[in-house]
Amino acid sequence: GDFNPKANWEEATLPYKLAVGVTLEEYEKQSDDFNIHGYWEWVDGDVIIYELPSEPHEVCIGKISKVIEGACRNVEDTPAEIFSLGSTRTYADGSAKEADNSFRPDKPEVAYPDGIDKKTRPWPNLVIEVAYSETIDHVTNKVKNYWLKPDRAHDAIVVKIDPVPNGQVPTRMITWHYCVLDRRTRSTFPAKTTFEFGTVDGNGNLLTFPQGARVINIALSCLYHDVHPSVAIPGGNHDSAYAPLVPGKRKVTSTIISLSHSPAVHS
Repeated sequence: GDFNPKANWEEATLPYKLAVGVTLEEYEKQSDDFNIHGYWEWVDGDVIIYELPSEPHEVCIGKISKVIEGACRNVEDTPAEIFSLGSTRTYADGSAKEADNSFRPDKPEVAYPDGIDKKTRPWPNLVIEVAYSETIDHVTNKVKNYWLKPDRAHDAIVVKIDPVPNGQVPTRMITWHYCVLDRRTRSTFPAKTTFEFGTVDGNGNLLTFPQGARVINIALSCLYHDVHPSVAIPGGNHDSAYAPLVPGKRKVTSTIISLSHSPAVHS
C-alpha cells in the first residue's frame, strides 16, 4: 500500500487519506509514526482522517470524561466500577475505529468473533464522540451505524463544536445523547436528548440559561447493560456533577451528566 508523507495538519483538507490500499496490519505497524491516535478510521484498505488534533477538541473530551468519572466515583474500586477504555481500537464491518473515549463496567466475554478485537472482548456501554473539524453528518452516522449497532455500545454522547480561528473561544456547541432503546427502525434513530450549550445559537443570538439547565440523563440500567452477572447494579442515584464543556481559557457555560437509577424514559 501507499502511505502519504506526514501531513501539514494546518493545511490538510478533510477527509484526508493518510494511506491507500493497505491492510490494517500494515497500517498498525506504521501508526507510531503518525500523531493521530483517535482521529483515524480504516475502511476498505484506506486510512482516512476525519478530525484534526486541536485544543478545543481535546479540552472538551477531557471535561466530559471528568464529569462521567466524577459521577461514578462512589463505585470506584468496587465490583461495580465503571472503567474508562479511552480510545481503544475496535474492529467491525470490515473497518476499524477509535472513539474519543468510552466506558463500561465489568462485562463477560462475548461470542467469537463479535468482540471489539474481532475475538471475545466486550464492547463499551457508553461512547463519547467530539467533533470539531469533523462534520455533523459523519460523526452522527458513525454513532448510529457503527457504535450503536446491535450488540455493541448502548449509549453515545456526541458534541459538535463550531470551529473558530486559532486563539478564540468556541461559542456554539450542540450535544446529542443517543440510546439504542430509542432506535425505531434501521433508518430512524432519534436522539434521546439534544440541546445547544454555547453562548450563541446558529443565528448568533445570545443563549442564556441557569447552570444545570442542560441535562443528559443516563439510566444506570443502560450504563450497566450486560454487566457481569456477579455485579450488582448500584442502588439510588449517583452524584450528579457539573463540568464546563466549553473549550477555552475561560468558563462560558456548563451542562450536567446525571446517572440515575430510575429507568430510562423514551418518547
